[in-house]
Formats: sequence, structure tokens, C-alpha cells
Amino acid sequence: MNKRDFLQTGAGAGFALAAPNLIAAAPALANEPAKAAAASAPPQEQDRYPYSAIVDRPPLRWPNGARVAVWVIPNIEHFLFDRPSSSIIQATTSFVPDVLNYSWRDYGVRVGIWRLMEALEKYGIKGTVALNSDVCRHYPRIIEAGNKLGWEWMGHGSNNSTVINKQPEPEERQIIKGVVDTLAQATGKAPRGWLSPALSESHRTLDILAENGIRYVANWVNDDQPYRMRVKSGSMLSVPYSVEINDYVAFLEQGQTGAQFAQTIRDQFDVLYEDGARTGRVMAICLHPFLISQPHRSKHFAEALAYITSHKDIWLATGGEIAEWYEKTAK
Repeated sequence: MNKRDFLQTGAGAGFALAAPNLIAAAPALANEPAKAAAASAPPQEQDRYPYSAIVDRPPLRWPNGARVAVWVIPNIEHFLFDRPSSSIIQATTSFVPDVLNYSWRDYGVRVGIWRLMEALEKYGIKGTVALNSDVCRHYPRIIEAGNKLGWEWMGHGSNNSTVINKQPEPEERQIIKGVVDTLAQATGKAPRGWLSPALSESHRTLDILAENGIRYVANWVNDDQPYRMRVKSGSMLSVPYSVEINDYVAFLEQGQTGAQFAQTIRDQFDVLYEDGARTGRVMAICLHPFLISQPHRSKHFAEALAYITSHKDIWLATGGEIAEWYEKTAK
């Protein structure tokens, strides 16, 4: 009710007492919409972690004195047929269906993932899979093979055509719980880690993930070491992921060749290995089977793995192993 409406409906002694109070309060009432808008506006600063300069932290030590913890993250994904997504040819992205780009992506689950599994197994690396839960339904053969290899599975949304950041809270909760429950049932173990499609989050995602048993996320690409994040209940770690040592960016955004990306991986490792003599570092290698496992690229990637694994004092780990070690040992 505004001041004019109140004055018109007031009566008797009550009016005489109430009207002056309302008049005095009018400026404050006029500010209420602005206050409400400010309260509902997105925060201008993140509050999930404090700033920390890596040079000021206590030295981080990995198992057996390793300098670098190396984890490899295959993104195994399912894409919906009725909308555009990752594309190698932009000219057809307006087509519905976009058969060219859809079938190009489909190479990853039909052929590419098997080539990638062979390469990682050859060099003693267990993948930490960013897994769309729809993969469990559409490609159960991949889950079977990954379990035999001892791979780790982390949540990656329901499919890679649905990002997480604009859903109403009940819908976001339903998506996250559905992913966690599906992965637990299909793989035999509840996921400990999470990577959102396109690294997307709402302001409440981390809290919902923690409530559903997720203990580490890879969405925040801002460090060479894990760090603790604030959540409303439970605990959460950020484990380093990369948008630079990432075949999607390398091939589709930067136009690198397979040989150039392999050299980028080696260069990244060299610097982290040198830095790791002082304090432990994490190296993430982020992959998509429809990209890295094309034959003309896969041979160069295998050479990069051979280079990394020829060094001593490295730890070939999964995301969960990195998170667990950090939780137990880091101050």
C-alpha cells in the first residue's frame, strides 16, 4: 500500500496517529524496491575461497617425493540430436538435424574412446572420466571397459547439450542428484568428483554438489595446486583442470595440429616439473575422444605420454587420489 492509498482508507483516531508515521517513513518505503533488487542481484565478488599466493604456501609434497601429479581427463559425452553443439564445420550448425557435426562427435564413443583407452593403458595411466550420465544408458559398453581398466568416473551433467547455470533450484537439484545416482548405479561407485558441461555453475551449484556427496570439482581453472572451497555443508576441494592443455581449445579454438598440441603438453610438463622441485604441482590433460583420438592426432599424443612417463618423480594419479592425498596431508 502506498501513502495515498493509506490516507484514503484511514479513519478516526487511528488515522491521526498512523498518518504522520507513514509520512515520515515514505522515503524509506520508496527505497524498498531498490533494496530488494540489490538483495537479489548476483554478487559482484566470489566468496568460495580466499586469495592465496602460491609462493606463500607451505611446500606441497606428493607421494614418494613426486614433483608433479599428472591426471588425464577424458570427457565422455552424449549430445542431443535436435540442437547444435561442438562443431568442426560452422556452416551446418543451423541445420536440424546437423548430421555432419553430430556424426563427427559420435566418432568419439564409437571409435575414439577405444584408441584412447589403449594409449593410456600402454603408459600406465588410469583415466578420470568426466561422464555425462546419459552415456550410461546409451553406451554401457564404455562403462564396462572403463571399469575393467580401473578408471575413475566423475559427474559431468546429464548430457553435453545441457549446461548448468540458469535452471530453477529444484530443477538443478534434480539434475545433480540424477547424475550422481545414475553414475553410482551404472559404475558401481558413487562419484567423488564433478566437472560441469562447459564448466558451468549457478551460485548454488557447489552447495548442491556437496550435499550429494561430491568432494572435489574441476570447474575452477585458476591454480596448479588443489585448494579448499567454502560450501554450506560438508567439504569441497578444487582440483586443477585446464582450458589450455585441452584438446577442444587447442584444435577448435586455436587451430593447433596434433604435433603442436603434443609439444604444448611437453612444454607444460617441463615447467611444472621444474616448479615441482620446490612445491608439488598438478598437471591436467583434458581430452575429448572425438578430437584427440582422430588417427592423425593420436600418434602425437602417444608421443607426449611417452615423454612424460620417461621422467622419474611423477605421480600418475586420478582426480580422487589427488583430492584424497591433499585432504590428508595439506595444512
